[in-house]
Amino acid sequence: MTKRSTDTTVAGRITRALAERIISGEFAPGMKLRQDHFAEEFGASHVPVREAFRRLEAQGLAVSEPRRGVRVASFDVAEVREVAEMRASLEVLALRHAAPHLTPEILDAAEDHNRAGENAADVHAWEQANKAFHRVILEPCGMPRLLATIDDLHAASARFLFSGFRMEWEAPTDQDHRAILAALRSNQIDVAAATLARHVKWIGNKPGKMVRS
Repeated sequence: MTKRSTDTTVAGRITRALAERIISGEFAPGMKLRQDHFAEEFGASHVPVREAFRRLEAQGLAVSEPRRGVRVASFDVAEVREVAEMRASLEVLALRHAAPHLTPEILDAAEDHNRAGENAADVHAWEQANKAFHRVILEPCGMPRLLATIDDLHAASARFLFSGFRMEWEAPTDQDHRAILAALRSNQIDVAAATLARHVKWIGNKPGKMVRS
């Protein structure tokens, strides 16, 4: 899910549903997104479906091509690295603004999310816990536009993750998350920021291997 669930409009509901299918790999790169089909599926007019397509394009999940309509966006190694660089810069910015507002309770919640990820039964559960970890330590920055952009980039990261995932799954022990939390608890903000940047940039370095972000 790439946008916060407070968007209860028809376009928002359609966007979330289609984004989840694209991110999970249910909709493959290059697949055509048919306006008529989704208008019928969601019991909506073409207007909110067109708006949903526009939002998916803005999130990098879809592309509009002349005479070919709207299709699920493809991606390559260069795009993976671009997303990682952008996320690293923006998440560090958010963390530095959030740091003065991080309470022990917030850090405890982040630790709970990390523990859930380390005990996840599958990659989808792990990704939900992973996203929650990042969100809970960044949200106190109080910068909604920044957080919305990070959400979109995280959705792209999740798509790379699921596309590279194969049959085997073993929940990772995330030493980076633990190191970030330890640094934040001891008020070592520069250390936490540097660890976060390195952690996010790791994505996509080894093609075919499960990425973590």
